[in-house]
Formats: sequence, C-alpha cells, structure tokens
Amino acid sequence: MAGTSLLVLLDDIAAVLDDVSLMTKVAAKKTAGVLGDDLAVNAEKVTGVDADRELPVVWAVAKGSFRNKLILVPVALLLAAFAPWMINPILMLGGLYLCFEGFEKVYHSLLHRKQAAADRAQILSQLANPKLDPLQIERSKISGAIRTDFILSAEIIVITLGIVADSAFVTQVAVVAGVALLMTVAVYGLVAAIVKLDDAGLYLSRRSSVGRWPAIQRWLGYRLLDFAPLLMKLLAVVGTAAMFLVGGGILVHGIHILDDVISHMTNLAATIHIIGPLAASLTSALMAALIGVVAGGLVMLAKQIAQFLTPTTTR
Repeated sequence: MAGTSLLVLLDDIAAVLDDVSLMTKVAAKKTAGVLGDDLAVNAEKVTGVDADRELPVVWAVAKGSFRNKLILVPVALLLAAFAPWMINPILMLGGLYLCFEGFEKVYHSLLHRKQAAADRAQILSQLANPKLDPLQIERSKISGAIRTDFILSAEIIVITLGIVADSAFVTQVAVVAGVALLMTVAVYGLVAAIVKLDDAGLYLSRRSSVGRWPAIQRWLGYRLLDFAPLLMKLLAVVGTAAMFLVGGGILVHGIHILDDVISHMTNLAATIHIIGPLAASLTSALMAALIGVVAGGLVMLAKQIAQFLTPTTTR
C-alpha cells in the first residue's frame, strides 16, 4: 500500500513537472517580444558608462530586476488566487501598452529624427563635462533602468500568468517564478555580453604579433567593432517589431471577433498548395502585427487628444 502511494505521488510530481516544462516553453515564446525590447533598452541604458564600470552597472541593474520580481511575482500570484477575473483585463492593458510603446518608438524615429540627434548630442556633451560626477551618471542610469525593468517585468509576468491561469496553483507558482528567474538571467547575461563586444573587438584589433593567427584575431576584432553598433540597432528593430506581434497577439486572443476572423484567414492560407503551413504562420503573425500597429496608433492618438484637451496652467 505504501509502495503504491509512493508511485502515485511520483506520478503526480512527474505530471506537474511535465506541465511546468511545457508551459514554461510556451511562456518563453510568448514573452520573446518583451525580452527583445528589454535587451535593447538595458543595453542602451549602459551606453556612456566607463568601460571598466559597465559590468558593475549591469550587475546593479540585475539586482534591481531581481527585487522587482520579488515584488511582482507574489502580487501576480495573489491576483490569480483571489481575483482571477482581473488577469485578462490586465493582460489586455499590457498588450495595449506594448502596442503603444512600439508605435511611439516608430513615430518618434520617423518624425523626430533631428530632435533625437540633438538629444544624443546633448547627452554626449554632458558626459564630456569634466565637472560632472561619473557616479551620479551611473546612479541615474541604474535607477532609470530599474524603473524600465519594472514595467517590462510586469508585462512578462502578466503574460505568463495569462498562460497558466487555468492551471493548478502549484504549477502557476513554478512557471511564473521560473520564467521570471530565467528571463532575468537571460536578459542581463546577454546585456553583459553585448556591452563588452566592443571591448573584445578593441582588444583583438590591437594584437601586434606577427603571423597568421594574430592577423585573424585583428580581423575578428575589427569585425566585432563594426558589428557591435549594428547589433544594437538590430535589437531595437527586432524588439519593436516583436512588441507589435506580442501586443497584437494578446489583443487578438482577448477579443473573440478578431480571433475568429484571423483564424478563418489562417485556415484559408493553410489550404495553399505546398506553402500552406508557412502561409498560415505568416498570415497569423502579420495580422497580429497589423492589429498591434493599429491599436498602438489609436492609443497614441487618444493620448495626444487628451494632452490637447488638458488645460495647461500658466504661472
């Protein structure tokens, strides 16, 4: 009898672990858009810090991110336990925020390029000021990055919670906590690697020995120096596109009419000879992204109307 009970317990544990593993994979895919944006934002936040202080700054932001998770994960699990009806509205708000943030980035990059260049020049001139305290710059960058991380972490946790909302509480705890930990380690590990790419390239490019291997190292160093800024730009583009995909996908699944329309279009695309599966995937992704762009534009328009209608106080 005791042996049978032990086998049943082990079978239950194995089933729970299997569910946790499966849902963690699903959650990781769903939060990939936020992860891309998180990478780009945090890598950009470290830019301008002295080379020997980059890793300490990344570590300080990572510790702040862990503290954010320690606040957000219990709050999210309490919502799931006592107010599960709030999860979907919060998820929809998170999707709208993703779409708005993506649209705002595109809007400013297209219409305010001169202003963005002027802002960057102002930042560089401030950094070059010898009277400016480097530690003050670090503290400002760290606090700003931690605040940004809080928003992005909340999005990741809410998206994950939406995936496991119908699962057992133990599974919810394991998946939400696991994804939060995995994403934090992945993001800041990659950020640390990204911000040191140019240092690695500079080190290799300065190899002065004679021979084929040093020449290869110098060539690799120059390529890394060329690649580092391109990687930052690519991360920003991919992160923005993924925000529309993820945010639009959240809205589609929350609005049944849109979900039905896109499912119908996807099924039609799947009937195309040979390329049916690829066409179906592209149709679903493009429609979700399009809805994300439209939703982000509407939120941006509502924000501008609200700012226009809000009376400004004059002193």
